[in-house]
Amino acid sequence: MKLFSAEAIEDIREKQAAWEANELAATLKSRPEERPAYETECGIPLKRIYTAADVAGIPASDLGFPGAYPFTRGAYPTMYRGRPWTIRQVAGFGNPEATNQRYKYMIQTGQTGLSTDFDLPTLLGLDSDDPMAFGEVGRVGVAIDTVDDVDRLFDGIDLEKISVSLTINPSAWVIYAMFVAVAERRGYDLAKLTGTLQADPLKEYVAQKEWIYPVRPAVRLLRDLIMHSARTTPKLNPISLSGYHLSDVGGNALQEIAFIMAFTIAYCEEVIAAGMDIDDFAPRLSFFFISHQDFFEQICKFRAARRVYARIMSEQFHAKKPESMRLRVHVQTAAMSLTKVEHHNNLMRTAIQALGAVLGGCQSMHTNGLDEAFAIPTEEAMKLAIRTQQIIRDEINVTSVIDPLGGSYFVERLTHDMETEIWKVLDEVKERGGAIKLVEEGWFQQKLADSAYATFKKIDSGEKVSVGVNRHVDETSGSAEVHIHPYDDQCTQLQIDRLTAVRANRDSALVTQLLAELADQARSDDINLLPKTIELVKARATLGEICSALRDVWGSYAEPMIV
Repeated sequence: MKLFSAEAIEDIREKQAAWEANELAATLKSRPEERPAYETECGIPLKRIYTAADVAGIPASDLGFPGAYPFTRGAYPTMYRGRPWTIRQVAGFGNPEATNQRYKYMIQTGQTGLSTDFDLPTLLGLDSDDPMAFGEVGRVGVAIDTVDDVDRLFDGIDLEKISVSLTINPSAWVIYAMFVAVAERRGYDLAKLTGTLQADPLKEYVAQKEWIYPVRPAVRLLRDLIMHSARTTPKLNPISLSGYHLSDVGGNALQEIAFIMAFTIAYCEEVIAAGMDIDDFAPRLSFFFISHQDFFEQICKFRAARRVYARIMSEQFHAKKPESMRLRVHVQTAAMSLTKVEHHNNLMRTAIQALGAVLGGCQSMHTNGLDEAFAIPTEEAMKLAIRTQQIIRDEINVTSVIDPLGGSYFVERLTHDMETEIWKVLDEVKERGGAIKLVEEGWFQQKLADSAYATFKKIDSGEKVSVGVNRHVDETSGSAEVHIHPYDDQCTQLQIDRLTAVRANRDSALVTQLLAELADQARSDDINLLPKTIELVKARATLGEICSALRDVWGSYAEPMIV
């Protein structure tokens, strides 16, 4: 970092060598270290101690200042001094009215942004009365079939005054169309709508495994969504590139960032090839990462990600606007780290992971409920999750200084090492033909499967510790009684009844005509499908009908074999 002269660095190295030969060697003879080698979760070796010599080769320009290229120290100049991160707890279950009630409870408790999970049929482009939807309607998220369901979902909520995140992927463009149609019906200014769609197709094929179409048509739909949104809803993020789900299936911190940056490059190339300038859409790209258990690795991951993204946008795509190079990230604590055994320990896990996200510089955050290993969190669990963020924000004074760990020998060296490893992966992806090709071939899927297997082996052997599960096990604790959130058995029938009523009262001839027009447009790669989709939802076409029309044109996706 050029903070010391060459002579001073050499002096530090000599003194460290003497320390290792004398004090350290004497101690190791009488008290050996617990392990022969130490490393981060993703495998980067860790030294006993870091000194100025470890950062001597890192230029000060790599750090810079908050809100300035390369954004290592933060996305904005004032960070939490000017605006705290958004508390964005996710909600979604049952019918739209049930989720709406949860929204209002969390807003009353102190949530500052809304986030929505959708049920499996909605994610997969199926109506609630589809035979394949049986048993899944409203179970792991809210059921949405028509534009009226979106209206019910946000009943009594001013969409011009609160940002809304929509965790939807394969059918994201339809949910966006419904959201826009509701806003127009209510007389809102579309330019004032704020929020985010997840809408990240490539991560679905490699991680979350929810898809409808083959890879390239799915990317085409995202391209259309980005281009339409940039022109009509300029403050809404049309995509949240989702590294969280890569980690969810066993990916490590390096893979989470490197793979998502590879997907970012692929998406940008598609939009640019369709005629849009990078600075016209990149400012609205957003990201979703995990805050996992390795505290310092996670903090450095966020710092390295900002630097890598800024360099991709500047050097590869020649962006000019600072907003195009500023990585903005929503963070969720690690649901897969939560345990059913001694589940109250999950409060501590989540609090530490949330602190790591804050020290890493997130823009919004979801903290998991302590009972999330069992079911959808209860209201009490959600209140405690919100209180966790509020305590970090308001009680412990970590938001007063921007990037308070910046300049730490260890933090700067680990940030540098993680960035170096990320670039190695990106270079390999480029050499192998790019992200879309490698998704189709199953390359990313295989890497994630290998990483997950390595992690499971460490858990089984006890090398990776889970307190109360494979270390410090209390055999006398027994099974705790947990009151979980109930499932509404009437949910499916209500949605089916509503679909029947919609189909009976709409102009079916118009819907049939518009569906045919959408299918015809889908056969041409240079027509944006969003305007026709918005027409369809306004005509009360269902989500399943719209998705099916394109399935008839493009077919379905078949996953490659992963060994």
